[in-house]
Amino acid sequence: MMQTSATLLDLVSRYQAFLKEYIYPIEKEIIFGSFKSHLPKLRELRELAKSKCLFTPHLSLDEGGLGLSLHEFARVSEILGTSPLGHYIFNCNAPDIGNMELMHQFASLFLKETFLKPLQRGEIRSCFAMTEPEHAGSNPIHMSTKAVLEGDEYVINGHKWFTTAADGAHFTIVMAITNPEAENVYQRASMILVPLDNPGYRLVRNISIMGYEGEDYLSHGEVEFTNCRVPKSYLIGEEGQGFTLAQVRLGPGRIHHCMRWIGICERALGLMCDRAMSRELNPGKFLSGQQTIQNWIAESAAEIKASRLLVLHTAEKIEKEGAKAAKEDISTIKFFVSDVLMKVLDRAIQVHGALGITDDTLLSFWYRHERGARIYDGPDEVHKSILAKSILKSRALNGGI
Repeated sequence: MMQTSATLLDLVSRYQAFLKEYIYPIEKEIIFGSFKSHLPKLRELRELAKSKCLFTPHLSLDEGGLGLSLHEFARVSEILGTSPLGHYIFNCNAPDIGNMELMHQFASLFLKETFLKPLQRGEIRSCFAMTEPEHAGSNPIHMSTKAVLEGDEYVINGHKWFTTAADGAHFTIVMAITNPEAENVYQRASMILVPLDNPGYRLVRNISIMGYEGEDYLSHGEVEFTNCRVPKSYLIGEEGQGFTLAQVRLGPGRIHHCMRWIGICERALGLMCDRAMSRELNPGKFLSGQQTIQNWIAESAAEIKASRLLVLHTAEKIEKEGAKAAKEDISTIKFFVSDVLMKVLDRAIQVHGALGITDDTLLSFWYRHERGARIYDGPDEVHKSILAKSILKSRALNGGI
């Protein structure tokens, strides 16, 4: 763990310098082009990050990381979020980071040696298969994917989608029903690791997101499991623990997402300001002189600052009291920060005018791909309902007015 705020600030500045020198100059070419064709260059940058002791900042020192706490990593994650490639280059990107955290706590020694360690070293990628097209993602207890134990093997059959980065991944962790008769519906599912060279697995397609199909890391897959056989030893945790493990995975995951969104907001605000100061309406009269533009800049800056404070507070609470105690805070940051993200992006696009909806800036990429922020990891409406019910329950217990 970092010992002083000065050390953390120095580390943050090192990440900022790396992004500005090596990633910002090439990011548009990669994200708007063929990601796979740029993999050799991306591997070079990953090795460079390793040489500068910046790789996998979330991992412990023993695992080759920097030993940052959740709160400290949140500060780094904001900086990395300023580029669509930031988390990828430093091997702390979703869904890999969530799978690393999950496997570190619950996977067997065999699974750790065979899959987790190569993932931590950045030699392979992974994905996470939970959402199904036939069922509402906001209520995952109603899933159809089943894993039936036959001897020493699970036989998996099911259909998943929005399996992020399935294209090119080495393995997935799939959520499947293993105990359909369990009285407690939250004890019916389990998590099982599936190597993706398995003949029973198929990547159906990369799903087009507002016209952008993507590939490799920048993609969302639709996948099928057909009589997909894996050893019983590939179970993560215990049978029936799937939903418990999902919550363990999602708590810190929402911190990671929210700080990444704040990084996007900071970059978008910077682009907004630069455009406002450089775009002339008339000779000597710039957009930045318009009060509406000034309002947008001020509102964005205030909302970003409020978001940051909320998320860092939540990260600290998770560390001290656990994710369960921070349930309300986690729901709050999920819907609050995702809303701020879309507001800031929309203002930045508006200030850029027609340029803002082209691929000449990053704004269009983020607008397409981050609209899903209000949907994945629990839609905003679900998180608002969780928070409101908790507030009302507390008020009723305390006698109301």
